[in-house]
Amino acid sequence: MSEGRTSLIGGCLVAIGPISLALYTPAMPTLVAEFATTDGLVKLSLALYFAGFAFTQLICGPFSDAFGRRVTTIAFMVIYLLGSLLAVFAPTISVLIAARLLQGIGASVGVATARAIVRDQFTGETSSRIMNTIGIILALGPAVSPTIGGLMLDVAGWHSLFLLMAGFGLAVIGVTVGFMRETIVPDPSRIRPKAILSAYGELTTNRHFLATSLTVAGSVGALYTLATVLPFVLIDVAGLTPTQYGIGMLAQSGSFFAGSVAARFLMGRFGAYRLVPFGLGLIGIGAAAMMVSIAVFEVSYVSVMLPVAFYAFGIALVMPAMTTASLAPFPHMAGAASAMMGFIQMGSGLLGGTICALIGEPVLATQIVIPGLGFLAIAAYLVYRNNPHLAEPEPLPEIPAPPMPREGRGRGSEEEALR
Repeated sequence: MSEGRTSLIGGCLVAIGPISLALYTPAMPTLVAEFATTDGLVKLSLALYFAGFAFTQLICGPFSDAFGRRVTTIAFMVIYLLGSLLAVFAPTISVLIAARLLQGIGASVGVATARAIVRDQFTGETSSRIMNTIGIILALGPAVSPTIGGLMLDVAGWHSLFLLMAGFGLAVIGVTVGFMRETIVPDPSRIRPKAILSAYGELTTNRHFLATSLTVAGSVGALYTLATVLPFVLIDVAGLTPTQYGIGMLAQSGSFFAGSVAARFLMGRFGAYRLVPFGLGLIGIGAAAMMVSIAVFEVSYVSVMLPVAFYAFGIALVMPAMTTASLAPFPHMAGAASAMMGFIQMGSGLLGGTICALIGEPVLATQIVIPGLGFLAIAAYLVYRNNPHLAEPEPLPEIPAPPMPREGRGRGSEEEALR
């Protein structure tokens, strides 16, 4: 497939998971009252979505290596669609929790497959450009999803959110059937338990893969963690309505979108890898500001979301190069590598959300966990920089072609000019 087609399809696949997350978060405090349940059980529905999303990637990645990207994507998106419909008619919080788990299991294929089809076809700066374009598309969906979710919650109730998710699931299946082309020759031997364990053993013992994956995980994991705690900080503590919360989340997604667009222009001049330190610097500023602003100022939209905006902008500069670098050494098992990377990334969000739940106080949890993930990303990148690259080296600057010899030069002059 072309670079453009791969970017658009990859963006649709990756976006389904975060959209399903962002649409749901404005309704979390409402669901506590609707089901006459506790904050903990509603948070559990989100935690199990994360768990299904994270752990199932370890299965769908090798499945895509064994049976092909298209078949695997369609199969798991059918599971997502069933989970969405079950949530619409959920009579109890227990059924809703089960439905969210099914949604997480189904949506997990998007991240694994999207990155795999990029690695199947492209490397180096081209791969980084595609990852950046996927990031731009990824930013658009979650940017407006909380706003749409908040408005739909007020107008049509929480059931309408899951009907919309079911529509997104059908759309992704349609894109896969109509536009995705198979990018590998399926190898059923990749699904054997011994082959899966061998692949994941190779990945988890590769320092380069772990360092680059943890750089991404510490960056993006903060956004997933914020999704579990921000509704309770901004709605219950800062006093925003669900609609105001949805609109206010544009600061996070809008900043990530702005960073992705900026990266698109800067990559052409500096290359994707040189943007990473600047991105991590912004993440560090956001992490430090999060600790200080909550401690010094009254909890408000500005005191919380201004540091988040710096953090999100930095993530957009980090992801293209680090995602490409992480997958580069593994063309023979791109599905498994993409799945493991996604597992580490989502696992950091799941771990962050779990720690927040254990802390119990959402404001304190935000002040501790989010900066911790930012500093993890910075530490992992330092390990990456201080060890020999096990992946492809960073692209060297392009050297201009030598000037063509002028007419009238002899053969010796031409050879000299070419030298």
